[in-house]
Amino acid sequence: MSILWEKSGAWRWLVRRTRDSKPFFVAFATLCGVIPGVIGYGVMQMTSSRNEQLEAHLRRTSRPDTAMMGQVNKERLGEFLAEIQRKENTNDRYVAALKGETLTRKPYIRIQPMPSPVNASNSSPGSTNPVNDDQSASK
Repeated sequence: MSILWEKSGAWRWLVRRTRDSKPFFVAFATLCGVIPGVIGYGVMQMTSSRNEQLEAHLRRTSRPDTAMMGQVNKERLGEFLAEIQRKENTNDRYVAALKGETLTRKPYIRIQPMPSPVNASNSSPGSTNPVNDDQSASK
């Protein structure tokens, strides 16, 4: 990379001009920010679609696990926003996240450890995943 500033006459000219002329420096810095911004905005506009038919088709043909995760995320967000509206202390959510744990919907059993991953070599075809308190309580 040092060849760029050691050997290149254009690079030396650019450095000299930006060092000696404040208006040139401002114009060059603006140009370096505006051009990538305009290109990025154009790419985002070309690649994003607000076609309602396309969105409806994608929602209809989505996989069940994708729809389920969307519903779970919506419920979790609703629960979190309701806690904020009730002005409850939500610091335990951050503490749990830092510890790698997740919160349950039961207020008296708020923090549950994340289930440990099951090794493929140790699991047999008939084995089941560990069940947390929410699942066992609902059975």
